[in-house]
Parts: sequence; C-alpha cells; structure tokens
Amino acid sequence: MPDARTADTRAALAATTRSGPGRILIALYAIFSVAATSRSAVQIATRFDAAPIAFLLSAFAALVYIVGTVCLARASVVSRRIATISCVVELVGVVAVSIASYAVPQEFPEPTVWSHFGSGYLFVPVVLPIAALWWLRRTERAGA
Repeated sequence: MPDARTADTRAALAATTRSGPGRILIALYAIFSVAATSRSAVQIATRFDAAPIAFLLSAFAALVYIVGTVCLARASVVSRRIATISCVVELVGVVAVSIASYAVPQEFPEPTVWSHFGSGYLFVPVVLPIAALWWLRRTERAGA
C-alpha cells in the first residue's frame, strides 16, 4: 500500500507536468489530435485511392497525437512513460515520413501531417515532440 509521501510525490509530478508549458503542450496536442483525425478521416472517406499511404500515415499521426494528449493530460508515472514513447514514435515518424516525402515524392501525391517536416502545419509537427520530450525530462524531477 503506497504511503502518503508516495501519493504526494505522484500528485506533485502530475501537477508539475500539467503546469505552465505543460498546459500549452496538452492544448497543442489536443488541437493536432482533432486536426489530424479530421483531415485523415475526410481524406480516407473521400479520396483514399488518390494516396492511400499518405492518408493512412495521417491517420497514424492522429492516433499518436491522441495518445500524447491523453498521456500528457493524465500525467501519472505510467502515462508519462507512454507519452515519452509516443513522442519518440512521433519524432521518428516525422523525420522518416519527411525524408520519404522528399526522396520518393510519387508515393506522397497528397501531403500528410508529417510530410516535409510538417511544413503544412508551420513545422509544429517536428517541434512538438522535441518540446514535449524536453518538458517530460524537465519535470521528471518532481517525481523523484
């Protein structure tokens, strides 16, 4: 059974994660969750044959943003670990899809959220996981 100090530490970790820049990150992740989900749903429903790989990658990006939003908002020890993994997957995805969208543009006739380092979204998709990883690292001391 956890003692009071452990519960206090967990509460401090959650509060620290969700404070200041953490709130901005959660809001940005929520916005990108809605944007990527909406975009991919419309693209898949109306023009899937035009660029199936790109549209499925946008749907995957939406799922990653949803996981990031929920985990950052929960801010428990476990959800922070999942958020960290989600951010790493997101960063690797942005870099891989961006490189692929330049290297084999014929496979990306329609842009994804992660194409060209997120240029269609003011490069936020490449900056967001870096900022979130920095914030998670910076606030982990609250749980120590």
